[in-house]
Amino acid sequence: MRTTMFRGGILLAITLGATSAAAQTVRITPLGSHAGELCSRDRATILEDPTGVRILYDAGQSVTGGDDPRLGTVHVVLLSHAHGDHIGDQRLKALEGGTCASPELASAAPGTTSGEIAAAKNAGIVMVNPMAQFVGRRVETIKGRPTPPCPATGDDHVVPFATSCLAGNNLGGARTFRTGNAAKGVEITIVPASHDSTVPRGLLTDPERRNLEADNVSLSLGPPSGYVIRFTNGLVAYLTGDTGLHADMRTIVHDFHKANLMVLNLGFSALTAASGAHIADELVRPATVIVTHVNEGATTGGKVRPSSRTASFMTLVKGRPVVAALSGRTMEFDGSGRCVAGCS
Repeated sequence: MRTTMFRGGILLAITLGATSAAAQTVRITPLGSHAGELCSRDRATILEDPTGVRILYDAGQSVTGGDDPRLGTVHVVLLSHAHGDHIGDQRLKALEGGTCASPELASAAPGTTSGEIAAAKNAGIVMVNPMAQFVGRRVETIKGRPTPPCPATGDDHVVPFATSCLAGNNLGGARTFRTGNAAKGVEITIVPASHDSTVPRGLLTDPERRNLEADNVSLSLGPPSGYVIRFTNGLVAYLTGDTGLHADMRTIVHDFHKANLMVLNLGFSALTAASGAHIADELVRPATVIVTHVNEGATTGGKVRPSSRTASFMTLVKGRPVVAALSGRTMEFDGSGRCVAGCS
C-alpha cells in the first residue's frame, strides 16, 4: 500500500498532519483601542478553544459595545471584578480614536459593555454570583425579559445558547462548556484574587446611588477573582484578574491546576514590575506569560517602548517568554503553553 501510493500517500499524510496540528491550538486575540498596539485601557480578550467554544474575558473599555465588529461569536462572558475598566462603564467612541495612552471614551452606563455584549451575543454570564446577577439585570433591561439560568446537559453547558443566561458561581467553582458535536468541553474555574470589587456608583440606580454618594462609598459585588481555563488541547490558562501577590497563586494555580500559560494584569495599583516577575518565575511558573492591563501606552509600532514599565517587567522575567497583548494579533498556543504562532 505504501509503495503503491508513494507520492500521493506521503503528501496526503503531511497535509493531514499539518491540519490536525493547527486545529489543536487555542487562539487568543486581545481587543484593544489601537490595532497592533498594547494601550492604556486595553483589557478585552477573546479565547477560542479548538472545538469552537469562544470566551470573552473582561470586556472593559477597549470595545465599542455589543456591536464591536471584532467580537465575532461569543459563547461565554467572564468578568474578574466590578471596577469600571473591567465591567465596562465606558466604551470606545471609535476604534483608533484618541491616542494609545489616552483613547477616546464614551459612557456605557447603565448597561455596561459586559451587559451589552452578553445580550447581543446570547452569551452565558460566568463570574461570581453577585456580579452575575448585576450584569444579568443589565441584560434584562436591554432584552426586556428576565435573564434565565444557563441550561445544562448533564454536567455540561452546551453552546450556543438560545438566549443570554446566568452561570454564576463561587470561588473555587467550575463549569464546563462544550459545543454540541464535541466529546469534551472547556472547564472554567473561578480562583481567588487579592483586590477590590466595588462597582462604579454611576452604574447604580436611585435611591441606592444617592445613598452611597453621601458617604463617598460604593457596593461590593462579591470577591474579586481570576480564572483557570482548562482547554480541550491540554492548555491550562491562568487569567489573573487584577491582583497583588498571594499564596494561592502557588498552592492553587501552580500546584493544583498546573497552569502552563498566564495572562497577567500588570496594573499600577496592584503590582510592581518586580512583584509581577516574582509571580511568573516563582509562584505560577508558566511556560509563557501574556502581559496586559498595563495602564500605559506600552508600545509604538507594535514594539514595547524601552522606557515603559512594561519593558521593565519583561526584562525581570527569566526562563520563559513574555508576550505583549497586541490588539488584533491572534496568538496560538499548544497544550504545553508554548506559543506556536502570532507571538513573534
